[in-house]
Amino acid sequence: MKPLEFLGSSLDDLRKMPKVARQALGEALLEMQDGGMPGDFKPMLVVGSGVFEIRYRDTSGVFRVMTVAKFASAIYVLHAFQKKTQKTDPADIELAAKRYRMIGE
Repeated sequence: MKPLEFLGSSLDDLRKMPKVARQALGEALLEMQDGGMPGDFKPMLVVGSGVFEIRYRDTSGVFRVMTVAKFASAIYVLHAFQKKTQKTDPADIELAAKRYRMIGE
């Protein structure tokens, strides 16, 4: 099982989400650790090569976790956030991209 490595405030941000969102996104991360792919995700090439945005939506909102699993050492969680608009906020993309550059593998 590949370990998770949370960058910046991503773990704290994930922990601040409603319980049902945390559980769903946590299960998706576990699926990735076991070598699978989450049920609802999309590539985020604008952030970096191999970055995926795991998506979850319910009545309390729209939640996202940006990850990269292409490195042998770990699955990196770049950013966890609640979406407020249809389009991903450029600040969220830039923050994830900045953390992606921190990996250095």
